[in-house]
Amino acid sequence: MNEPARRPRRGGVRWAHLATARDVAAVAGVSAQTVSRVANGAGNVRPETRQRVLQAMETVGYTPNAAARTLRSGRADTLGLVVHHLTRTGEAHVVAAVAETAHARGYAVTLVDASSASVGDLNQAIFRLPQGVAGLVVLGLETADLDGLQPPARVPVVVADSRTSALPSVGFDQAGGARLAVEHLLGLGHRTVHLLAGPDDSLQASQRAEGWRAALTAAGRPVPGIVRGDWTPASGYAGGRALAADTDVTAVFAANDEMAAGLLRALHEAGRRVPEDVSVVGFDDIMGEYLWPPLTTVRQDFAAIGENLVRLLLSRVDPDVVGDPVTTLVPATLIVRASSGPGPRSS
Repeated sequence: MNEPARRPRRGGVRWAHLATARDVAAVAGVSAQTVSRVANGAGNVRPETRQRVLQAMETVGYTPNAAARTLRSGRADTLGLVVHHLTRTGEAHVVAAVAETAHARGYAVTLVDASSASVGDLNQAIFRLPQGVAGLVVLGLETADLDGLQPPARVPVVVADSRTSALPSVGFDQAGGARLAVEHLLGLGHRTVHLLAGPDDSLQASQRAEGWRAALTAAGRPVPGIVRGDWTPASGYAGGRALAADTDVTAVFAANDEMAAGLLRALHEAGRRVPEDVSVVGFDDIMGEYLWPPLTTVRQDFAAIGENLVRLLLSRVDPDVVGDPVTTLVPATLIVRASSGPGPRSS
C-alpha cells in the first residue's frame, strides 16, 4: 500500500500563504477537483481517497467544513480578533457585534485576549493568532502606540480607536458624548458639573475628561477637581462618598454607567436625593434603565462599532465589499431619564 503523500517541508516552516485546493491536493496526492468534492461533501469519492484528503486538510490547518469556501475561492474565511479587558461590559458588547456581523457574512472569528493594552502585549496576542486569518480586528487600544503594532505581513488590519491614525479605524465620539452630558446638566441650571473619571492611563477616560472640561470652559463655568475611578462600581462608590460629602456638588458626570451605579448608592447612603439634590449622568447605556432612579446617560452604540469594524475590514479583504472611509467615528446620543433634574438655581 502506498503511504499518504507527505506535506512538502518548504524549508521546515509553516505554510506562508493561504491554503488552496492545489496545496491540499499536493499533500493528498489527488486532483484539486477531488479536494473540492470532499470539501463540499460530495458522495462520489472513494473512502480511502476521502480519508487522505481529510488528513491533508488537517495538515494545512483546516477542517473540511471551514475549508470549503477557501478551497473554492483561495480565500480564508476566519477573522482574527484581539481584545483587552474582555470582562469589561462595553468591550464585550463590541466583541459580540463583531462576531455576529462576521458570522452573518460567512466568516468565523478567532479571539485572542491581550494581557494589557501595551503595544508589546497586543503584539504578543497577535502572534498567538492561528496562521492564515483573512484579516484582523484589534480592540482595547487605550494607550498603545498604533505605529508599534506588528500584524502578520499582508494581512489587512482595522482598529477600534477614536484617534486619527494611518490604520483604518472605527471609533466612538468620546469627547462629543461627554460634551452632551455636561451641556445637558448646565442646561438644567447647574452651576458646574463634577467629573467621576476613569483611570488616568485610559485613552477613553482622557477623551471623556477633555470633552467635560471643554464644555465647562466654553460655557464659562468653573472646572472642579477630578475624582478618579477605575471603571468599576466599587470605585464609583468610593469616589461617590467623597462627592456626596460635598454639599456644593449638585451635578456629576460619571465616565461610565458602572461607576455611576456605585455613585448612586453612595449618594443614597449619604441622604442625597437623586435628582432633587444631585443630578447624575453616566456613559455607555449598558444598564442605565435598570438603575434607580433610571440613569440619564450617553449611549455608546456598540453594535454600530462592531458592524462598522467588520464592514471596514471586509472592504480590504473582499473586493466585492464596498468600504467606508479610512476612519469612522460613531456619534454619541444622550438618553435622558430620571436621574437628572433642575439645578438649585432653577428650582
